[in-house]
Amino acid sequence: MVAGKRAVLEAVRAGEVSEVLIARDARKSPALRDVVGAARDAHVRTREVDRDDLDRLAADHRGVVARVDAMRVSVTLSERDLSAFPWTSDAVVVILDGVQDPQNLGAAARSVEACGGAMIITRTHRAAPVTSSAIRASAGALLHLPHARVANLSRAIERLQDLGFTVVGLDEAAPRSIYEHPCPRGRIALVLGGEGAGISRLVREHCDLLVSLPMRGKVGSLNASASLAAVLYGYVLPDRREVQP
Repeated sequence: MVAGKRAVLEAVRAGEVSEVLIARDARKSPALRDVVGAARDAHVRTREVDRDDLDRLAADHRGVVARVDAMRVSVTLSERDLSAFPWTSDAVVVILDGVQDPQNLGAAARSVEACGGAMIITRTHRAAPVTSSAIRASAGALLHLPHARVANLSRAIERLQDLGFTVVGLDEAAPRSIYEHPCPRGRIALVLGGEGAGISRLVREHCDLLVSLPMRGKVGSLNASASLAAVLYGYVLPDRREVQP
């Protein structure tokens, strides 16, 4: 199940939905009309049900739930697929090293997809799964963004480096900030560590470059997804490509 108007809308657009369920008492907002219109255009059935029925299917659904083919959503890429992927010359990949909160996974995917990132890579173990809450936090981005799950991040990084990627790790202990070291040109793989622990030692050692996000306030850090968004838009994208408004 995918819950919430934005997540359901993106799931319909991605061609993943078999049915949309709408609460009978749902307010006919513009967002809901967008969902209904997209479902109609995609020939996806919509059905009104009691709100109690939706409550049993998903939490915090805002009056809309979609039935999604679990097999299609769960299909991900493997480490071997990285070599055959059609990378562009300025592709941006984000590697999440041990992010275990589905909300952070979803929020990170949303930033990656919004900035035109090519892929997100996570571990197969001790990492957040793609759940309904992750899809909702991503505003449906996880249904559009290629997602590779690998057993060994260090080996995946080596494969990316062989493909011409420069691997940049975001580390609060790095000697230079994003203001002090310009982002390398060409293909970039940005590594973000898990909540609290940061980048693991082996993954850090495989990075070509480590940079920090300068913190000028009294708060010592940002959460993982907020840090990722700041670095993508403040460091990776400027001066590398034409960004459409």
